[in-house]
Amino acid sequence: MARRPQIDALNPPELTLPRKLRQLNWGLIVLISMVAAVGFAMLYSAANGDWSPWAYRQMIRYAVGLAIAICIALVDLRWLMKWSYAAYGVVLAMLAAVEVAGEIGMGAQRWIDLGIFQLQPSELMKIALVLALARYFHGLTHENVARPLYLLIPLAMVAAPVVLVLRQPDLGTAGMILLGSGAIFFLAGVRAWKFVTLLVIGIASVPIAWQFLREYQKKRILTFLNPENDPLGAGYHILQSKIALGSGGMFGKGFMQGSQSHLNFLPEKQTDFIFTMLAEEFGLIGGLGLIGLFVLITFYGLAIGLRAQSQFARLLALGVTTTLFLYVFINIAMVMGLIPVVGVPLPLISYGGTAMLTAMAAIGLMMCAYVHRDLRVNRQGLIDD
Repeated sequence: MARRPQIDALNPPELTLPRKLRQLNWGLIVLISMVAAVGFAMLYSAANGDWSPWAYRQMIRYAVGLAIAICIALVDLRWLMKWSYAAYGVVLAMLAAVEVAGEIGMGAQRWIDLGIFQLQPSELMKIALVLALARYFHGLTHENVARPLYLLIPLAMVAAPVVLVLRQPDLGTAGMILLGSGAIFFLAGVRAWKFVTLLVIGIASVPIAWQFLREYQKKRILTFLNPENDPLGAGYHILQSKIALGSGGMFGKGFMQGSQSHLNFLPEKQTDFIFTMLAEEFGLIGGLGLIGLFVLITFYGLAIGLRAQSQFARLLALGVTTTLFLYVFINIAMVMGLIPVVGVPLPLISYGGTAMLTAMAAIGLMMCAYVHRDLRVNRQGLIDD
C-alpha cells in the first residue's frame, strides 16, 4: 500500500498559491525581460524602424510565454515528476507525426501545422527529454547509475528522438539533444571514462558517418573549413556575418545604422544571424553586454540547481540551464565562424514562436525548481520523511 505524503520539521508545509507567487524568482524574470527587450529592439531595427512584421508578434509571444513560465513555476514539483514520461511520449509521438504529415520548409520536414501557427516538435523535445531523464535518474541510487545495464533505458530515450530529428534532417538540433542529454548523464553521476569511450568511438566513426550526410550538410562543413572557397554561394552567409561583426568595431555604427543588415547583405538577420546585426549596430560592447545577461541567467540556473534538495529538481534546473547555454553558445559561435552554420536560434532574441515557447518553458521549469527548492522528494515522488 502506498505511503501517504508526510510533512515533518525538515519539510516546509504545503506551499499555497500566494506563497508560491512570493517565492518566484523575480530577479530572473527581470533578467529574461531585459534580454527579450533587446530582441524587440533588434527586430524593430531589422524591419527598418517598423514594429511589424516581427517585433510586435515577438512581444505578444513573449507575454504569452511569460504567463506560461509563471504557470509552470507554480505547478507542484511532484506533479511534474508524475507526468514527465507522458510529456516525453507526447512530444516523441509528435516527432513521429512529422515523418508522416510534417510541413516542409527550407528543404526540411520539421513542422506540424496547427492552423494558428506551425509547431516544431524537435524544439519541445529538448525540454521534454530533460524532464524524462531527470525523472529516471531521480529514481536510481548512485550504485545503480554506475551499472551500465541501468543506462540502457535512458540511452534509448535519447536515441529515439535523435534518429527522428536526423531524418528531418536537422543535424544541429540532433547534436543539441545529444549534448544536453550528455550533460544530464554526467550530472547524474555517470563516470567520465564512459564519455571518453563514446567520444573515441564517435571520432573513429566519422569517416562512416560522412557517407550518410546529405550533400548540403557536407557542404556546410567544408564551407566552415574554407568559406572563401565559395564566397557567393555556400560561404556567403558566414562571410557576410564576419564582415558585419568586424565593421561594428568597439561601439558599433548606431541603432538602425548597420549597413550589412539594412542593405540586405546579411541573411536571416531576424532569426539565426540576429546577434551579428546587434554587434554591427552596438559593437563589441553591445555584444558583450548581451552575453553578460545570458551569463547571469546561466548562473541563476546553476545556483538554483545546486540549492535544490531533491535530485529531480536539481537535474531539472541544471538540465534546462545547460539547454539554454547550448542555444546561446552554438548560435554565437556559429555567426562568428567558430563552428559550422546550423539552424539554432538565439533564445529570446531570434524571431520564432516555437523557439520562444521552448525558452520560456525552460525558464518556467527553472523557477519551479526554485519555488520547490526545499521540498525533499523520495524516489516514488512522495515527500520524504
